[in-house]
This record gives sequence, C-alpha cells and structure tokens, in this order.
Amino acid sequence: MPTTSTVPPGPSRLWGRDFVLASLTNLFLAMVFYLLVTAMALYTVDRFQASDAMSGLAVGAYVLGAVVSRLGFGQAMDLIGRRRLLIGALVAFLLASTLYLLADTLALLIAVRFVHGIAFGAAATVLAASVIGLIPRHRRSEGTGWFGTSTTAGSAFGPLLAFQLTAAFGFDSLFLACTVFSLFGLATGLLVRLPAPPAPDGGTTRPRFSVRGMLSPQALPVSIVILLAGTAFSGVLAFLNGYAQQEGISPTVASSFFLIYGAVLVATRFVVGPVHDRFGDNAAVVPLLVSFMAALAVLSAWPVPAGIFASAALAAVGFGALLTSLQAIAVTVVPPLQIGVATSTYFIMLDLGIGLGPVILGALLPVTGYSGMYLMLACLMALTIGVYWLVHGRRPAARRRSRGS
Repeated sequence: MPTTSTVPPGPSRLWGRDFVLASLTNLFLAMVFYLLVTAMALYTVDRFQASDAMSGLAVGAYVLGAVVSRLGFGQAMDLIGRRRLLIGALVAFLLASTLYLLADTLALLIAVRFVHGIAFGAAATVLAASVIGLIPRHRRSEGTGWFGTSTTAGSAFGPLLAFQLTAAFGFDSLFLACTVFSLFGLATGLLVRLPAPPAPDGGTTRPRFSVRGMLSPQALPVSIVILLAGTAFSGVLAFLNGYAQQEGISPTVASSFFLIYGAVLVATRFVVGPVHDRFGDNAAVVPLLVSFMAALAVLSAWPVPAGIFASAALAAVGFGALLTSLQAIAVTVVPPLQIGVATSTYFIMLDLGIGLGPVILGALLPVTGYSGMYLMLACLMALTIGVYWLVHGRRPAARRRSRGS
C-alpha cells in the first residue's frame, strides 16, 4: 500500500538564507572535487609513474567511494538525522583532504581517494535532498538549476585553479588549497538550517532501512540517462589536459575550457530552468543532449584552441544544464517521502559514470587515441538521446507544461 506523506510548507521565496548557505557549502565541496579530478591523473603519473589504467583508477576511486556512500546514506540519512550526517561528513571530508600529503604510495593514495569520496557522497547527498525543501515548488527546476550553479562554479574555477597552482607551485599547493576549501565548507555547513523531511500522514513513524530501498525504481530510468552522459563527460574531465598536450595546445588554453564552460552555463540558467518549468521535460532535455553530442564531436574533429572553446560552450549548454534538468525530473516522479532516495539514485548513476568512465576510457586510449575516444563518446550521446526517449521522453508527462505548479 503506498505511503502517504505530509510535505512541510514550502518557502515563499527562492533566495533565502539557508538556500544560499547550502549552495555555498556545495560550492566548496565541488571546488575540492574538481581541483582533484582534473589533476589526479597527471599527479599519479608524475609521482608514481602510473599507467593510464591505474591513473584512471586513482581518478575514479573518489567517485566510487561516493557511490558506496550514496547507496547507504540516501535512505539512511533520515534515520541518522540530516544535520548530524552533514556535519559528520564535512568533518571527515576535511580530515581526508589533509591526507593527500601523507600518501606516499599509489595504493595509499587510492585508499585516501576512496575514503574522501565516501565523505563527499554523504555530504552531497544530504545537501541535494534537503535543498528541495528550500525551493518553492512552482520554481523547482529553476531553483535546482541555481543550486547546481554552485557545482558549475566549482567545475569552472576548480580546474582553472588546479592548472595554475600545479604549474606555479607544484602538487602540494593543490592539496593545501583543497584543505582550505574543505574548512570553508565545514564553516558554512555549520550555519545552514536544513528543512525537516516529509513525515508520513497519521504519525511520525520513521522509515525502515532496507537493501531494496537503496535505489528508487521510479527515478532509475531517467538516472540511466545521466549515467551515460556522466561517462561521456568523464572523458573531458580526466583526459582533456593530456589531449591538449598531445596536440601542442598550452595548458592555459586547456584550463580555459572549464572557465568558458562555467560562464556559459551560468548564462543558460536564465533560460533552461524557466523553459523546463513552463514547457516540460522534452523541450529542455532533448536539445541539451544534442548540444553535448555536438561538443564531443567538435572536440574530436577540431583539436585547436578555437575548437576547444566552441566545445566548452556546447558542453555547458549540453551536459552542464542537463545535470539539473534531469535531477528535477528524478525528484518529481517520486512521492515526497522518497525524494532523498531518488536524489541518491540519481547521483549514484552520475557518480558511476564519472567514476568508472576514466577507468574504462583509460584502458581504451591505447587503441582509440584521444580523438577516437571523443568521437566514440559523441556516438554514445547519440545513443543516449534514444535511451532518454525510450525511458521517459515518449511519456505524456514529459511533454506536459507547467510541471512544477
């Protein structure tokens, strides 16, 4: 028998104190993630002479830790308490950030990455599930998009800062910067007031933990779309710098990819969220998937500075905006009590794509080369358009207007 629930009254405005603090906390988490993910492959080669496959594993271990964390905490966070879990995860995140300087073997580094990912997954899951309660329901897609802008800023400035720090001061400065941003995240996390989760009607019975409840069946189909898109984007995150070096493109140009990506994505927030809320899922998602496919094709065929800049803009319109549009769908197709598990399901699939992608693509690189890899990923996105239509786009709800009202 379905469980009914009582949803706490939503806020009357979007830009409240706690929405801003939650977004700042998410920004600092994202800065650490992107500082590390763009430099880790090069660091393992430079420090430990790692192979492409092992450097991909070092990149992916963090995200695999996040997947393990989301599997457990997506359902259990309301049993533990959202604020208690958030603060504990942020403390662990800070401690893990300090351990990179002490990891003197590749095996130890991979272990640190895995533990760091567990802390990241717990904190990010609580924030993503809780922020829904800080957004007016009729502005859910728009508000989710603006919250996602904190991740966007991390994806733009994190890689740029990583390139600049490692070029000027070496990798130790990168790890120190991660520690500082982790400290900032803990500070803002201590200040944010999380909304109460929805409670069942007729009582305050707490949900029971079960293995079957770790994933949301309703949110899983659309989450498969972000799994495929995340796999494609992992090729950009982990291997763009190596591609640029091979083609004789300066690191400054390569790092500018993420700066352009972030700037264009912030601009799209003024359009994509309102279009999604007003005209429905397909009006937003299908063009975004096409744009990301084009970004990967351009990156494959045009490995010059102008091509990298064009690819960055297309990827921002595509993958960057796609992240929050699909998340808004995932939390809309479930009852209020299951928003936490739906959010966790969505990010588990995203993390699997970004985490396993570098491992798989690193193993394929000797065969495909960089250009061939990006062409293969463009073909994957063409397939993803069909997958989206099959699992969600052909349904009447995907074409419905004013979906958040």
